[in-house]
Amino acid sequence: MITFLICLTALVAAYFTYGRRLERLAGIDPAAETPCSKLYDGVDYVPLSRGRIFMIQLLNIAGLGPIFGAVLGAAYGPVAFLWITLGGIFMGAMHDFLSGVISLRHDGASLPEITGIYLGGGVKNVMRIFSAGLMILVGAVFLSQPAELIAGRLDIEALSGEAFGGFSWCHVAVIAAILAYYITATLLPVDKIIGRIYPIFGFALIFMAAAILVVLLFSGRYSIPELTSLRNCMADARAFPIVPTLFTTIACGAISGFHATQSPIMARCIRSESDSRTVFYGGMIAESIIALIWAAIAMAFRGGVEGLNQAIAQYNGSAAVIIDIISQQALGRWLAGFVLFGVIACAITSGDTAFRSARLIVADFTGLEQRSLRKRIYICLPLFAAGLMIIFCLPFRTMWSYFAWMNQTLAVVTLWMITDYLARRGRGMMAAAVPAVIMTYVCASYIFVSPLMFGMENRTAAYLLGAAVTAAVAAAATVKIRRDVSNRS
Repeated sequence: MITFLICLTALVAAYFTYGRRLERLAGIDPAAETPCSKLYDGVDYVPLSRGRIFMIQLLNIAGLGPIFGAVLGAAYGPVAFLWITLGGIFMGAMHDFLSGVISLRHDGASLPEITGIYLGGGVKNVMRIFSAGLMILVGAVFLSQPAELIAGRLDIEALSGEAFGGFSWCHVAVIAAILAYYITATLLPVDKIIGRIYPIFGFALIFMAAAILVVLLFSGRYSIPELTSLRNCMADARAFPIVPTLFTTIACGAISGFHATQSPIMARCIRSESDSRTVFYGGMIAESIIALIWAAIAMAFRGGVEGLNQAIAQYNGSAAVIIDIISQQALGRWLAGFVLFGVIACAITSGDTAFRSARLIVADFTGLEQRSLRKRIYICLPLFAAGLMIIFCLPFRTMWSYFAWMNQTLAVVTLWMITDYLARRGRGMMAAAVPAVIMTYVCASYIFVSPLMFGMENRTAAYLLGAAVTAAVAAAATVKIRRDVSNRS
């Protein structure tokens, strides 16, 4: 319990301390004109209040990551608390805040476009394809899982027969219903659906985490393990090493490249630069707190980390089933239903904005204006078709594994972009450079360690190759940054 409380306190304190330091590094100017007033179009550039934008941003970035990822990552043991806390403060929240501010200062441009400004046209073109592909994958993940949860609860006998690909007709019907919502939310102006219903879903998400926290602290039924070492508690520790696998399993609760694709949506709605710390840094800190709470209850609900590992094996790695069981045990059946609603809301509200972000990314590089509904439809139809193909062709665990690596790889590129931005300003470059090097190594070593990629048995060689790739990337980035700084002086 002491480790958990220290980590919780550190996350809250960071918003008022490190968050303010980053504001000074970015040179926040409350008087600066923002994109929503300069480029108002009634569709994507629409001014919204700080509280409303905070809720939307939290739901945009949260998804299943701080819940599913935290529960699965908790199987590594209390070391997960350390990653969520330090990653959330010094990597994730910094990454979200500065990428959001950079987009804000470039008229709400999408991530590939601002990446191109600082890292060059070649990187921009790669990022256009990579980030749009990730958005489609995220949309597919956050369409399939809430559909599975809802279909599992409905279990309508008349629709229980297999349709195709192992999916029941009930499951297919729920997918179709959620997809219809996604299409509507992606096409309509941001204030028509997202701006109106997200605060309600945001309350559900916060209430869900608060209820679990109260049970953890005051029920006396749960004992949260303490961090006494960095031991890997996974049942198969060799197959799932802490470095790099923990760093990709718990992504959204610590650092996530996906967030940098969502920030431009809100950068187009912020009314003052002074709202940035609340929206971007505060949104990520809130997500880390949610991840910390779910990791704690996951470690405690069967008496410890060993019990959690047994549950993961018993339910074939289904985080959705484990979350449902935890909720019913901790809160009772009625409140567990509310928790399930919150989990589904998290997924759906990130899925629709993932497709919306994909639309904006494609629109930015094709130059298709988005005032016209017809042109929004032109972009959206192939995006949703690709998402459906992923759902029916790939199992969830494969989707999640590729999503996790692509997500963190996107964070690496964003961190190097932020490093270049700070270097050009002559302010605090190391705040982004150190996380950039760490995450470059995580993603590079994952390529050689993961069985979905090279899966090298010789781990020493795999880690050395990861270090070599990291050194090469860091060297190239250093040359680029020095040249950019020199050109500006």
